[in-house]
Amino acid sequence: MSARVYAERMDELATKLRAAVEPLVSQGEEIRGVCIASQVGMFKGRAVAIATTSERLIVQGLDRKLAAKDEPMSLTHADIERASAEGAGGGWAELTAIVMDKAAVKLDLRTTSGQKLKLMLMNGTGPLGGLGGGEALRQGVEALSAFFAAGAERRLS
Repeated sequence: MSARVYAERMDELATKLRAAVEPLVSQGEEIRGVCIASQVGMFKGRAVAIATTSERLIVQGLDRKLAAKDEPMSLTHADIERASAEGAGGGWAELTAIVMDKAAVKLDLRTTSGQKLKLMLMNGTGPLGGLGGGEALRQGVEALSAFFAAGAERRLS
């Protein structure tokens, strides 16, 4: 596959992910980044789009054609009781470092309502970065990392 065709497919992926989450964004709210992840459950897995705004994460299930499927989940900083990534522990500061440092990461979230989310994502960098969606999705993971950094600051103040 040529580099041009590959770049077009990555742009198409980013466009489809944004299309799945944009209807969920409130007026005046801005999407800072979108990435794709695999949500792992007890008996099934599925692809999800994770959109990051300044105040919340939007987790939207996707079908095989990357269109929105099922009810979305909206999580503010206050809704997230615990977050960890690949053994980084429950600390928010460690979480941001590991998400940006690894090519692929397992992100575990527990909400204040007791719901657990296990998400596997790639950050779009490194030798295999293109498999994780390339530049557009790398920016989505950076936005996700910044969201957790802001959450850490809020918890400390």
